[in-house]
Amino acid sequence: MYDFREISEFLRDASKYIIVIVLVAVVFTFVVAFQTVAGNSMNPTLKEGEVLLVSKFSHKYERNEIVTVVVNGKSYVKRVIGLPGEKVEYMNDVLYIDGIGYREDFLNDGVKTNNFLFVDICNEKDCPNGVIPDDMYLVLGDNRPESDDSRNPKFGLVQKSQIKGKVFFRLWPFGAFGKI
Repeated sequence: MYDFREISEFLRDASKYIIVIVLVAVVFTFVVAFQTVAGNSMNPTLKEGEVLLVSKFSHKYERNEIVTVVVNGKSYVKRVIGLPGEKVEYMNDVLYIDGIGYREDFLNDGVKTNNFLFVDICNEKDCPNGVIPDDMYLVLGDNRPESDDSRNPKFGLVQKSQIKGKVFFRLWPFGAFGKI
């Protein structure tokens, strides 16, 4: 008769590793993701090549949060500026939300944002009442002159389903390691 003790011991030892692998897979499938910053659109807040952790748990996004979005099959890191139900415009380097001027402290001094009206971003047919529709957001990069974002008609407003998560931690470079 064959002795199954060796096989049993091996399976008991291997099961610990299998559980760890399954837990790691579940965490990176449903809880967090890695995101590498590509390009300069979020400079100086984030720089090209930085590696970020993104929380997939968030289902509500607030103004000024940094998120990852997928537009036309490409992943971007952007900042939420306009929320559903708001009218967003930019005139003379001042952000206006529902007609009220809003300060953007995260922008570098001297960064200029080209003027735009809400109708430049979303027409009346797609945005009834001249506001961002439910479950849609206006996102911009912090480096406004170099950012491909909601101001570009090919990018446009992003649907909530296009937002893959909220950036919450910088892993690389180690000199900038920490919470965002």
